[in-house]
Amino acid sequence: MSLNPADPTFGSKIRAHLGEDVLRPLAPRYLEEPRGRFTGHAGLLALPRSVDEVSTLVRLAAESRVAVVPYGGGTGLVGGQIMPDGPAPLLISTEKLTAIRAVYPTENLLIAEAGVVLADLQSAAEDADRLFPLSLAAQGSCRIGGNLATNAGGVNVLRYGNARDLCLGLEAVLPSGEIWNGLRRLRKDNTGYDLRNLLIGAEGTLGVITAATLKLFPKPAAVGTSMLQVASPDAAIHLLSLARDQFGDLVSSFELIHRQGLQFLSEVLPDVRQPFNSHPEWCVLIEVGLISGQNPSEMLETLFVAAEADGLVSDGVIAQTEAQRHELWAVRENIPEANRLIGSVSSHDISVPISAIPEFIRRGQDVISALGPLRINCFGHVGDGNLHYNVFPPEGRNRSDFDDLRSAVKSAVHELVHSFDGSVSAEHGVGRLKVDDLKRFGDPAKLNAMKAIKASLDPKGIMNPGAVLRS
Repeated sequence: MSLNPADPTFGSKIRAHLGEDVLRPLAPRYLEEPRGRFTGHAGLLALPRSVDEVSTLVRLAAESRVAVVPYGGGTGLVGGQIMPDGPAPLLISTEKLTAIRAVYPTENLLIAEAGVVLADLQSAAEDADRLFPLSLAAQGSCRIGGNLATNAGGVNVLRYGNARDLCLGLEAVLPSGEIWNGLRRLRKDNTGYDLRNLLIGAEGTLGVITAATLKLFPKPAAVGTSMLQVASPDAAIHLLSLARDQFGDLVSSFELIHRQGLQFLSEVLPDVRQPFNSHPEWCVLIEVGLISGQNPSEMLETLFVAAEADGLVSDGVIAQTEAQRHELWAVRENIPEANRLIGSVSSHDISVPISAIPEFIRRGQDVISALGPLRINCFGHVGDGNLHYNVFPPEGRNRSDFDDLRSAVKSAVHELVHSFDGSVSAEHGVGRLKVDDLKRFGDPAKLNAMKAIKASLDPKGIMNPGAVLRS
């Protein structure tokens, strides 16, 4: 079905229902994504202040056949928030939906509106002496609605799960404009289809998330953080197994870091303090959240001794203060920014079975070397099989010099991932960047079911057209 642009006539309809100030001027930041790969367009920008206003906006869009693009913090890396072509859409930003509606410490729950910045949500949990464990590099600007719409992952998935696992209920506006009041505080509810998990990860193609009931957790009594040099990715996988044997589910994070990422930090972010005098080929950042009475330094020292005896580690540091802990995490958290400053030829958010990671890395090096003199920065959440596998130009060259190779690099990496029965989108979503990849590698039965769901819930095709599924 054809769509109409969000033009001045449509804007007049919105003003007649919601007043003058719900529409705002379109600043450039709403039409750009962080890596500069997509530039979008929009006819109108709306900043609703309530779920009822979101409902009115979507209902009017449905009546006028105007596309709607939901917008959170704008930090998505696959173009889900950017519509580059087609009739100019109505862009609905959740940035005014910032209320923490309720906190239930005894139930370990919190209800937040979709526009709450992730760091502010973490602070609200902290104020209740609780932990909200979703943690991302963009947590100072990303918003929880977008985190849920993309089923964001982050560094604590190993222990706490993805965004999907942290949500009990949703409030959302469906493509008709109807409000689904699904903010249940129930941990058991078997009353039919799970609309919550249908909307989570749908990237705004099935509705606009406006609020969520989120799980909180008791804060660990003590936190231990260590960065250890490992002999290889194989050694890292064995170290993870050893750590889980010793700590069980108390392991919160287990991050693999390659020498290339540390070199990039030295090159473009030299103020980031690194713990080793020279860059190790591989290292891991491990964090454990312990119960009362456990000593994090002693437990991590015990792990190091056992791992050293097995030939898994050769050196390491254990944070003795909170400041040292933050310094270790600053290394990991600044790698994406260093990558951005260097400029990648092609970046990949992939996952493979954990035990297959070493072989994938070995074969990946061969695949990329065959394409040209490129550098690889492979790092990420090895504890859950999620790697950020990014390919860069050789030193002294610019990524634009290799634009002709970008498609070949992406195809080669994704074909390799598929051969390992992996996923070409581990935690960033499909957006518009990976629509063809989903068609190429997705299970046909699943794709047919997705298309049927989309057609049923959004028959006019107004919700974020072109994202996830081709329009």
